[in-house]
Amino acid sequence: MGLALYRRHRRECKAGHSEEFRTSEYDERKKGWKRCDCPIFVSGTLNRKFARQTTGQWEWEAARAIAAKLEVSGRWTVEPIPEPSRTLATPERVTIADAVEAFLAKCKGRDVQPTTFAKYQTFTNQLGTYCDRRGLKYIDQVTVTDMDRFYTSWNDGIRGKAKKLERLKGFVKFCRKRKWLTEDLAEDLEAPTGSSITVPKSPFTDDELARIYKACDEIGPPTRQGPGHRAWGGEDAKDFIFLSVYTGLRISDVATFDIGKRLRGNDVFLRTHKTKRPLFTWIPDWLVERLRARQKVHGPRIFAAGITQNAKQLCDIWRNKRLNKVFDLAGPWETPAHPHRFRHTFVRILLEKGVPIPDLAELIGDTEEVLRIHYAAWIPGRQERLSKILQEAFGGKLGPIDLVVEGRQMAHRLMRSNLRTHSNEREGR
Repeated sequence: MGLALYRRHRRECKAGHSEEFRTSEYDERKKGWKRCDCPIFVSGTLNRKFARQTTGQWEWEAARAIAAKLEVSGRWTVEPIPEPSRTLATPERVTIADAVEAFLAKCKGRDVQPTTFAKYQTFTNQLGTYCDRRGLKYIDQVTVTDMDRFYTSWNDGIRGKAKKLERLKGFVKFCRKRKWLTEDLAEDLEAPTGSSITVPKSPFTDDELARIYKACDEIGPPTRQGPGHRAWGGEDAKDFIFLSVYTGLRISDVATFDIGKRLRGNDVFLRTHKTKRPLFTWIPDWLVERLRARQKVHGPRIFAAGITQNAKQLCDIWRNKRLNKVFDLAGPWETPAHPHRFRHTFVRILLEKGVPIPDLAELIGDTEEVLRIHYAAWIPGRQERLSKILQEAFGGKLGPIDLVVEGRQMAHRLMRSNLRTHSNEREGR
């Protein structure tokens, strides 16, 4: 009699199945079944001895392979034979945890922005969780198939998935360079179709900004949101939006804005330029006065939301509980409103004012090429140049009807010419 396979669900089952609840492969083929990664067990009688034991797997195909090896051996004491690809070891075996720690240390050594570093941490946390679930401890145990499964487990959008794939390839390259891996495990992985298509940015128009400021007025005076949260109102939201639009700073930089460190006179510190010199942008006097007034009330962290000092929590509070309320009041929107559009608005305003592209690219920390691609519609003179090219190509040319008439006349002339040629040839013969 063959061995039986079943899944025994854990207390922390991510699909929410009851603890100790058992399901078969047939059960999980039913419509609407919620998948999970709880372990698959094998049970039955081998050599007149009945036993149950875990296969250490969560996918049915792998569990069936282990059950087949047990049946061939005829004994429960025989351990499933590991796949050869998982037993290859480097001269000095490195754990996945150590590889991840070294990779993050390298990223931190590059002095990347905190928000960027957080994305690397999210990626490595997901990788660590996946490897733990698969029972992988050492980096040389990871196979190409593991990378395929890890990649397909991501639930990000196509562009988010493409960015995360870049981090995965960077991690694999990092490990190969240190001889921890013998092959490029991510070589065959490709970004989702459509992830490379350029999407024009969507800055707010002046009319939309006016609607947003009006919505702030409708919110009214400050109200406290709950214990540990600082009271806020429409003027607080306005200050946040003003600083975003006039500097192009990302929401994380505005939410954690420290006026003592970032404001010098009318100059707002953006970041350290690649030349190692500080880069600033200018804001008007009236905005400086508003920010200084906030400092007197709230201290240097003028947009702190209460007792929390965590950057992610501050961003979530401003994005989800405050700015979204403003956007709801200012709607409806043809293009969904979100805080990053204030950064796009900063670029749009400066382009319309004729700021040279190289200078603006330096201000937002991007390349001129990316700026031209994403903000082409707002580059002064662009449409005029295109119109001039078209005028030179088609100016003074025949219209559609004239072209048809001219084409017919040309066809008739050609036909008459061919008839005369054939007539002359016959007379010659």
